[in-house]
Amino acid sequence: MISFYRKYYKTIFDIALLVLTVYLFMLAFSYVYNIAKPIFIAFVIYLINEPLARFLHRRGLPKSIAAAISTLVFIIVILGIITGTGVIFTTQIIGLADKLPDYAVVLEKELINRTGQLQSMMGSLPVDVDLVEKAKEYSTVIIQKATTIARDFLIELFRMLTSFSTFVVNFVIGIILAYFLSIEIQSWKRVASEKTPRTFKLAFHFLRENVLLGIVTYIKAQAKLISITFVVIFIALLALGVNNAFSIALLSAIFDVLPLLGVSTLFIPWIIYLLVVGQTTLAIWLTVLLALVVGVRQILEPKITGDSLGVSAFTMLAFMIISLKLFGVAGLILSPVLIILIKALYEQGYLKKWIRMPAEEYETTEPAVNK
Repeated sequence: MISFYRKYYKTIFDIALLVLTVYLFMLAFSYVYNIAKPIFIAFVIYLINEPLARFLHRRGLPKSIAAAISTLVFIIVILGIITGTGVIFTTQIIGLADKLPDYAVVLEKELINRTGQLQSMMGSLPVDVDLVEKAKEYSTVIIQKATTIARDFLIELFRMLTSFSTFVVNFVIGIILAYFLSIEIQSWKRVASEKTPRTFKLAFHFLRENVLLGIVTYIKAQAKLISITFVVIFIALLALGVNNAFSIALLSAIFDVLPLLGVSTLFIPWIIYLLVVGQTTLAIWLTVLLALVVGVRQILEPKITGDSLGVSAFTMLAFMIISLKLFGVAGLILSPVLIILIKALYEQGYLKKWIRMPAEEYETTEPAVNK
């Protein structure tokens, strides 16, 4: 063990220093994010509004008027989306949450009936009665637990959508800040260009070329894929006559954002429930729909996304979960940036320079030369 530490103490120190740097950076970011949320929201709104404001400014309008028109259009669109989508989604979600206990009762009765049918079919074969009763008991407990989890999730989602008074205040402040930022952006860029040290300029250029552009491309690609998933599921559910089609399609799109999970997280339990309660036809159609959605995503994802991130879904999800637990929402926001940054640093050879590895562990033998 001592020989191991003697050989790798420099490597351990370098890795520990890198991990500490990342931890302190995320801790500082989470602190700044908590006290300056409107500013971060303003930057996002500015990125959305600026293309239209720039277009109007090039057409001869003063930048203040162009920014005002762009902001007004943004407010109208956002209000329309919140009013239309929010009301329908929250109403259907709370209705679905209220019906989950009824669905659980139906599922429990069907399982008991199927168990009784299985017993009668087995006839005179020796059957452990206690085992059958235990199976019934465990199935009831599992159904109740699953129902509670699903209902709590839907109610929490409803609560998040309806109790957002603080977010509304921050959002309004963010809109105002985005408007002024759009007017003053050129002066801010000029000050940054003149006053920023060369080292920080090189670091920003590295981040922009290797991290930020990749993340923006990835977000755009995922938005396209999620939109396709929502439209396909919504149209299919409407054709099948399924209630709450809009909310289910929107919920599927939300699950589709999550790495490793996707729409299967919602559809597979639903299909199993339908098979148990005897709605075989709908279960088959939903299976076909699930296969279609997954197949379309598998075909389109390489073409739309390309190699914008190049990080495995497991690595991304694991890092996001850890960051969420340690730093909250700020960690969730920053985690994709950091993991792509680490990947870029590795590919550019910076990590090999910063982390000292024992040279004898990587000795390469020279190939024999034929004489």
